[in-house]
Amino acid sequence: RHFINVALFDFNRAVNVQNFIFGAVDYFLRFCLRRHPGIASTLPRTGLAAFACMGLHAIDKTRFKQALYRFLVHIPDIEREIDYFWRDREGNIGGPCQAKPGDLVISASPEFLLHGPCARRGLELIASQVDPHTGAVLGPNCSDAEKIVRFRERYPEAVIERFYSDSHNDLPLLRLVDCPIAVNPDSI
Repeated sequence: RHFINVALFDFNRAVNVQNFIFGAVDYFLRFCLRRHPGIASTLPRTGLAAFACMGLHAIDKTRFKQALYRFLVHIPDIEREIDYFWRDREGNIGGPCQAKPGDLVISASPEFLLHGPCARRGLELIASQVDPHTGAVLGPNCSDAEKIVRFRERYPEAVIERFYSDSHNDLPLLRLVDCPIAVNPDSI
């Protein structure tokens, strides 16, 4: 058996200096609202889904995100918007952990949103699969225990040397790590 050591990072506050409350999508949605005010029409449904998910626990995070990502259908050129979004923010990436080329970022944020900045830094990426044009969630949200499933699919025999995280949602993965590190944590 061949084992590799992996340094693993959550994206939001571990890799990114900005304090993304609900992930990079939170800032991206606000950015898009300023540039495309018509997407505000999707917010009442998103608000109801958030209340059902967080307040009533009536729906899971994946269904909440499906409702949240509905705004994407109103963005005419999503690739261009993502490029514009990161132009002003990519300098904030680095955070307190200083991920280096070859390290792995694992995030509940959608892959299409994080792919560019991670690729430009030589970082591997595992993230939620979301269609950037329709907002359709294409698989389980890459959060909580799903991060373990997705990590093991790609690296079945890897040993996680360090894991930097900001969220109690990462506790299942943090418990498997030789050196778990809380960075700007919520209530881990």
